[in-house]
Parts: sequence; C-alpha cells; structure tokens
Amino acid sequence: MYSISVVVPVYNEEGNVAELHKEIKAVCEKNKYEYEIIFINDGSSDRTEEICKTLEPLKYVALRRNFGQTAAMDAGIKAAQYDYIVTMDGDRQNDPADIPHMLEYLIENNFDVVSGWRKNRKDSLMKKFVSRGANFLRGILVKDNIHDSGCSLKVYRKECFKGVNLYGEQHRFIPAILKIKGFKVGEVVVNHRPRIAGKTKYNWKRTIKGFVDMISVWFWNKYACRPMHILGTFGMFFLLLGGICGVWSVMLYIMGAKMSGFVMVPLLTVFFVIIGLLMFIFGLMSEIMIKTYYGVQIDTPYSVKEVILIKDSM
Repeated sequence: MYSISVVVPVYNEEGNVAELHKEIKAVCEKNKYEYEIIFINDGSSDRTEEICKTLEPLKYVALRRNFGQTAAMDAGIKAAQYDYIVTMDGDRQNDPADIPHMLEYLIENNFDVVSGWRKNRKDSLMKKFVSRGANFLRGILVKDNIHDSGCSLKVYRKECFKGVNLYGEQHRFIPAILKIKGFKVGEVVVNHRPRIAGKTKYNWKRTIKGFVDMISVWFWNKYACRPMHILGTFGMFFLLLGGICGVWSVMLYIMGAKMSGFVMVPLLTVFFVIIGLLMFIFGLMSEIMIKTYYGVQIDTPYSVKEVILIKDSM
C-alpha cells in the first residue's frame, strides 16, 4: 500500500475545489492508498476558504495573502508527511485519474520525479503559443529533457525536497532543479481537461517572471558552485579590452596625435578596466555568498496563517 500526499494550491477556485477533492478522494480510496489531501489557499477572495473547510478528509493550509502558486506549492510540500508527493493545479484541468499510472511508472523505473506531459492541451491558442516558446527556450537553457515542465501534475519522492525552498515561478522548473541535484526525472503523457469553472490566473506578467526564473535556474545549474568562473571570465575579458585601449592610447600619444581628437580611447580604457575590476569583485562576493547560502537555513518568502486538519467523520 502506497502512502501519498496530494498537494493542491488553490486561488479563487470556489467552483472547483469541492469536485476536485471528491475526484482525488475517489482515486485514493479506489487504489487503497494511505493518503492525505492538502489544499493551500493562496489568499483567495471568494468562497474558496469557506468551501474547503467543509471538505473531509483535508489538511487545509491558508496563506496570509496571495504569495503566488510557487509559494503555495512550497508550503504544501513542507506540510506533506507521506512517502510520495503528488502536486496538481486547483482548476481541475489536471486529472486525478492519472495519479496511479504516474506513481507506478515512478516506482517501476526507479525515478525520483515523474512529470506529466499535456500532449493534447485544452488551452487557448495564445497560451499554447507562449508555452511552446517557453519550452523551446527551456530546452536550450535548462535542458531538463522533458516536454512539458509547466504541467503541475507531478509525482515526487519526498526526499526530493529535503533542503529545497521554492520561490518566484520556480514550480515550473522543479524537475530541472532536482536534476541538477542528481535526481532521476521521468515523464508520462497525461490527460488535460478544459477549464469548466473559474478564470485562468495566467497572464503576461507570469510569463516574464517565468523567463527570469529560467535564467536563474540556468545560472544555478552552470555556476552555482563556481560563480567566479563566469564573472571572472567576463572580468578578464574587459580588462583585456582595457589593456588594448590603453596600449592604443599610448601609441597615439607617442605618434604625436592630439588626444583631444581621440578622447574616447582613454575613456574606454578607464571604462573597461573599471568594469573588469567590478566583475572580479562581484565574483569574489558571489563566492562568499554561495558559501554562506550552503551554510545557513534560508528563510521562506511567505507566511502561513493557519493549518487545519479536517478528519473524516466516518
């Protein structure tokens, strides 16, 4: 018998939470799982909280305000107690019926993470276009070798999140972050359903934030333990340019050229030398900060208001 924690961030999903809870509960009981359902209310302003408190069994986590899906997911993952953690969206577009197959696939192939692939998406044309563009860039920068990192339906072994704190829009890149740490990542095709109730929370702002976080994951993958390698390289490059411009300035002076007509050359010399030195200084500071990061506990970027355990009355 498997023990699973189903983590679902919800934000203004009053039309979906009850039915989604019913579907998850039915799947878990049909497969005889030892389970818990965790709904994280990410500062909803509708009746989501009221409805959640009528559901059982449920572990209800309420954030003090809207911190975003990644923070809500992180809070839910930290509240999970069982061996396997399932994450999914609260809009009912992810199908709980896919959980058993994903869990079996993870165990049979000895994966640490299995990500859902929404091969036949039921989203708008614009959302599909943006998603494919993001997947293309992710394939170049992050290289997590999965088709659909944006799919929230994923199954993890609990040990994947030991010492991991999520922030920004990083829930999209959890497989990449875990792969960097050496975990095995797999992928299976899952069902994707059209949204029936509520409104989508995706907009252009989230797209930009996701791209910025993609750059962050790329940097972390390449240079997290050696930031001096990239910053020092840039520093040497600019110092070299400064040296070339300096030699050029000296040659012009020896040749008797009027420096008033070549004022940009010495200015470029100073500029490139300063930029090069700053790059080296930033590199050294980054090395110190990385050592500090690995040596202390990082604070979470959100605040939990309450945690309520609602037991089944039967």
